[in-house]
Amino acid sequence: MEVKSTAVKQHSQHLSSDRTWVDLFPSNIRPYLYLARVHNPAGTLLLFYPCAWSVTMACYANNAPVSTVWTYVGLFLAAAQVFHSAGCVINDMWDKDVDAAVPRTSTRPLASGDVSMFGAFAFLIPQLALGIWLLMQLNEYSLRLGLSSLGLVVLYPAMKRVTNWPQAVLGLCFNWGALLGAASVVGAVDWHVYIPLYLGAANWTIVYDTSYARQDRDEDAKYGVRSTTIIFGDQIRPILAMFSAVVCSLVSYAGYCNGHGWPFFCGVAMGALHLARLLARTDFENKESCDATLLSNAWFGFWVWAGAFADLLLKTQ
Repeated sequence: MEVKSTAVKQHSQHLSSDRTWVDLFPSNIRPYLYLARVHNPAGTLLLFYPCAWSVTMACYANNAPVSTVWTYVGLFLAAAQVFHSAGCVINDMWDKDVDAAVPRTSTRPLASGDVSMFGAFAFLIPQLALGIWLLMQLNEYSLRLGLSSLGLVVLYPAMKRVTNWPQAVLGLCFNWGALLGAASVVGAVDWHVYIPLYLGAANWTIVYDTSYARQDRDEDAKYGVRSTTIIFGDQIRPILAMFSAVVCSLVSYAGYCNGHGWPFFCGVAMGALHLARLLARTDFENKESCDATLLSNAWFGFWVWAGAFADLLLKTQ
């Protein structure tokens, strides 16, 4: 299929609305940065916050100093950027042909031809190497736990072709940090606490990725891409409200099992209010509204983390 514009041209033609800091780089570098989505912080934040929850909750339970939180939160923020970028490259390599056929994604560097498959693979290798190096800064248990998730990362894009619930698979893949954060702090995982946290985060992914992908529902159905947006149909709002309730319940239960106090649950309550407001305001028939939900959902992650961190500060005083 012929693509009328490339990713670089798309971003250079709409300077007033679409220009990003990536456009400051030379034209031969820009496509790789857009391929890695470094211009959009949403995915990185959504990957990062479950790690931050887990780190902070582990520090709370084990009376670790606040400095330990900052050390591991900084490490996981860097890792989230690296692994999210690598995941985007892998996803686009799988979906190159479908992306080329869908208007919203046709200007992605691989779909438009700005980056070759060989170039994308060559770009992916150092990202994976850097990600593994970051994991190696953790203890041995955490390293093994982290590496065990790579299979899910590679296989997730194929799930869009074999199951109507690829968002559920993405949730299991994307929120491994809910387990890894605690493991990095104490060298073990209290499964009674972190399985509910992990499953809560996985359900959160179903909420935000279904909301975001709703803009592509018609194209997905046309090209055989499976998605929860298709099976939820016109009942998407009440179904996502149910999943949001499950998210808040599981995260709250994890906090209860971890012995948290009122600041943690206030954070979850603030996050729940944000999800309710976002779900009520999203126009699922409007592509821009669906697109905006991705970054807005990161505020739920922030509120949960802020509650856990406030609880830790209160405990240390």
